[in-house]
Amino acid sequence: MIRIGLLGCGRIGQVHAESIMRIPDAQLVAVADAFPNAAQALAAKTGAAVLSTDEIIGHEGIDAIIIGTPTDTHYDIIQAAARAGKAIFCEKPVDMSAARIRDCIAVVTKHNTPFMTAFNRRFDPSFAHLQARIAAGDIGAVEIVTILSRDPAPPPLSYIKSSGGIFRDMMIHDFDVARFLLGEDPVTIFATGAALVNPEIAKAGDVDTAAVVLTTATGKICQISNSRRASYGYDQRIEVHGAKGMLRAENQREHMVELATEAGFRTAPAQHFFLQRYQAAYMAELLQFITALQTSTAQSPSILDGLQAQLLADAATESLASGLPVKL
Repeated sequence: MIRIGLLGCGRIGQVHAESIMRIPDAQLVAVADAFPNAAQALAAKTGAAVLSTDEIIGHEGIDAIIIGTPTDTHYDIIQAAARAGKAIFCEKPVDMSAARIRDCIAVVTKHNTPFMTAFNRRFDPSFAHLQARIAAGDIGAVEIVTILSRDPAPPPLSYIKSSGGIFRDMMIHDFDVARFLLGEDPVTIFATGAALVNPEIAKAGDVDTAAVVLTTATGKICQISNSRRASYGYDQRIEVHGAKGMLRAENQREHMVELATEAGFRTAPAQHFFLQRYQAAYMAELLQFITALQTSTAQSPSILDGLQAQLLADAATESLASGLPVKL
């Protein structure tokens, strides 16, 4: 039985708590949140105790912690948890600073801490199956990866101002998926973007519409496009073209029934929210974390994967500002 302490009882913390309750080999021992009412409400649902962050980190009856707190708190929590001998499951990004992530890597490595970066999209059943088919050689050598990721609507401006920018907040997921599918790290990146959804986002120093081209040392290309607006739902698609064929993962829709009449064919809209779209992925990633702890196998995605995605986000931000490609 893996005994877990949950730090952060907001939206994502509640998702992880629900997953823990469904995993027979996991037990949610305690929860903590900066807002006492949030912690109390989740504790009432799960039967967990309400403790402080420090109490959870120092608790001898807790094996692992889930970090679902704001990004600017991750650095101190990771270092304290590693020194306390706790396994760590950390939401992305690990930190907004690559240098601070390297500090965390040093501590995690020194204490031999199991660490999983929560890039949940690797665990989406369709995306995971697509990657497995690539690995099996079904389409031969990968040549072009195309990733489309569009949100139904932009977040509040207050969030935009503290998010670190679209590349660090939104596209960072796609950077990890790109590495997952390409099988090698990009060596150059070129980014472009604009505020087409809301001009106030430009005033906040960010863009809401962006595209990036990544190139690897062997010449593989990945195209990523993001938008903060999609009138038809949460748009999440991938296409991988290879020497022998193509693999495609389409949107998940509200239902899979298709209506055909003399007016044409009609299908349901895409699922509207990321918690709905990636429900199975959130469950699968936590199950993988628990299984790896039980079998003493390496966690993946690791903290190094968290660093690599952050470096890509930083380089994309630099490229957008300069209008030039950036070498990695």
